[in-house]
Amino acid sequence: MIEATELMADMLKARTDVGTSLVFADDVQVKMVEAIKALGEARTAMVGVHHELTEAKLRLGIRTSLGGIENKPNFMRKADKTAMRDVG
Repeated sequence: MIEATELMADMLKARTDVGTSLVFADDVQVKMVEAIKALGEARTAMVGVHHELTEAKLRLGIRTSLGGIENKPNFMRKADKTAMRDVG
């Protein structure tokens, strides 16, 4: 959506820079506004889907867990015991 609105702003600025009238390429601007509106509606729909899937997950008792590396390298493994050393 950010890129689409930036494109719209660039189109409007370009029209001003060229010095054309307000009605020049008006149909293109209308289509761009409709596209931005459609992107907003699509985003809202995806947020709704995400919410509904979260609700379904909770009703089914499914808990999410963080994915990760199956066989972690040694430096990522939890230490069995902490080694203490003298300092100072």
